[in-house]
Amino acid sequence: MNQVSGDQKPVVAVLTIEDKAEQFRGNRANFRDILRTGRELDFPVYVLTVKDLKLSANRVKGYAYSPEEKEWKRQWFPLPQVIYNRIPQREDEKRPSVRKKIAACLKHANIHLFNPFFFNKWVLFDWLKKNHSTRTLVPRTRRLRSPQSLEEMLLQYRSLYLKPESGKAGKGIMLLQIDESETKPYRLTIQGVKQRNIVYRTGKLTLLWKRIKRETEKTPYIVQQGIELASYNGRQFDIRTLVQKNGKGTWLVTGIGARLAGYHRITTHVPQGGSVEDPEKLLIPSFGQETTGYLMNRLKSSAVLIAKQIEKASRNQLGEMSMDLGIDTDGKIWFFEANAKPMKFDEPHIRKKSLERVFQYSHYLYRQGKL
Repeated sequence: MNQVSGDQKPVVAVLTIEDKAEQFRGNRANFRDILRTGRELDFPVYVLTVKDLKLSANRVKGYAYSPEEKEWKRQWFPLPQVIYNRIPQREDEKRPSVRKKIAACLKHANIHLFNPFFFNKWVLFDWLKKNHSTRTLVPRTRRLRSPQSLEEMLLQYRSLYLKPESGKAGKGIMLLQIDESETKPYRLTIQGVKQRNIVYRTGKLTLLWKRIKRETEKTPYIVQQGIELASYNGRQFDIRTLVQKNGKGTWLVTGIGARLAGYHRITTHVPQGGSVEDPEKLLIPSFGQETTGYLMNRLKSSAVLIAKQIEKASRNQLGEMSMDLGIDTDGKIWFFEANAKPMKFDEPHIRKKSLERVFQYSHYLYRQGKL
């Protein structure tokens, strides 16, 4: 192991994908914040596309932001020692040329790359079921395969969520409920665009299945036990947690925020009408001050436990992830989702700390050297 002096700062590159019209893809405001934080902490940092990353070269073409001219400038930079993967789309990351380049980075003697890929929901639940401590946090989950197995689960739990395995921002999620007292007992709520839901009711399993297949097309879906989450003013909420590694390579909770579902919405995602709230404000009316304090600590310890298990099962170096956790009406914590490319937290104190931790962890990786 080649250890490096603690004072030296590594060259950090934010990895994205090239774009013919726009130079590169990704959240430019986020990239500007990352580069600004890096400069403040005295790290050489730039944006780098997969195409421009030439692993055999000493220097590569990358992008820096000029605040004076308010534009991105393409220039030469030293080959990075740490790569922060922010390729924004799953489709891009799945390209053979991109996968090949990421694999080469992971094998490279002098480059550390963290968060090499997006997570898949089904695989995540599978990983978490392998550990007795995280198994109890996972709702019952199956792949969407046949109308018979779907009905079997529906009769057991009365309410199910249907989610794309590789979904983003709540897109494509459906809620399936059953009420045998109705003439059409099956009720499928499809989360539509612009705050509107589509509700489909039927009394026949064959028609229900046909409608679900029409909605899912060829996208792989999972079916998940519906959890009765704690609510605030009649609206359900869940907890968004950002977990990152610090300058010692230790998983820590950077911040916790709550997302309150929009009126008549089936998920809490902000693009679907959800709002950003303070978790304690939402928890206290249901659980009281003392139990809320206890639940906040439990949320933090559960998030760290989940992050450790995901990293261990993935067999890859991970530096951060956000996760959606829920608290049901009995105060039990549930895991719903983790994201290897967290969207930025709007809460300013969380945002600042999250940007700094990217560089603290990069510094840690560099100091460790590669095995």
